[in-house]
Amino acid sequence: MISRETKAQIIEQFKEKASRASIAVVTDFKGMPVEESTTLRAKLHELDVDYQVVKNTLGRIGVSGTEHECLQGAFKQNCAVALGYDDPVALAKAIMEFAKGSKFLEVKSASLQGKLLTPEQVQELAKLPGREELLGKMLGTMNAVPTNFVCLFANMLRGLLYALKAIEEQKSAA
Repeated sequence: MISRETKAQIIEQFKEKASRASIAVVTDFKGMPVEESTTLRAKLHELDVDYQVVKNTLGRIGVSGTEHECLQGAFKQNCAVALGYDDPVALAKAIMEFAKGSKFLEVKSASLQGKLLTPEQVQELAKLPGREELLGKMLGTMNAVPTNFVCLFANMLRGLLYALKAIEEQKSAA
């Protein structure tokens, strides 16, 4: 049996993590083998995501007072929570990709910056481009403007040089 002090400490740690997280995904992992769970944890750890099994009562208390308070009803049966701090899309992609290949992992519910999401909405979130991909596209777009300007300006100068060369050849032939 866990002492009150230990429970209070677990709740405080969980509440601190939940308050920092931009997304929280509650999953059901009933029957998942340890090897599969370890693989999932390692994959999520690479994305700077905390994934932990939480007792239902402690989970409900832990999310109260945070923007993920809407998840209190999701803490039933076997629950684990993935808390993402940076890129919500990356977390959604990782969880949904893993759930496709697993018979045991199932998304129950999620909270994105305080908005309750259904498993279907988490699936839709996973289809969006990630932060890195969006930054790459933005950089490409920003880089295209000066590149196109330089090419346009070079073509104008090239045309002027061809005209001057033609005039020079015309005068030297005369």
